[in-house]
Amino acid sequence: QVQLVESGGGLVQAGGSLRLSCAASGRTFSTYAMGWFRQAPGKEREFVAAIRRSTSSTYYADSVKGRFTISRDNAKNTVYLQMNSLKPDDTAVYYCGYGYFSSSYDAASTYNYWGQGTQVTVSS
Repeated sequence: QVQLVESGGGLVQAGGSLRLSCAASGRTFSTYAMGWFRQAPGKEREFVAAIRRSTSSTYYADSVKGRFTISRDNAKNTVYLQMNSLKPDDTAVYYCGYGYFSSSYDAASTYNYWGQGTQVTVSS
């Protein structure tokens, strides 16, 4: 089992920044990926960003490219999502996922474990 604990959400004005953290513990995989997804009320969970542990390759949704940065600290088994130039459309619950890396890194089904979610609200 893998446990994920997210933190860092909150309320911010448009144009502001937040940094989310996701700490993994338990029986972790050596070739994993960690991803961030978000879900707004009434909408499907959507891919935001992912990072592959073995190569540090990063992947982003078009809607956040150039504004969000995903990074990791292997020693702490923690992944971060730095979010800059936030927009009201970024408002959602953000979830961290953990699973074996695959070419479907942008699919929620790739991730076996999920955190509890952290609310991000961007006011206009």
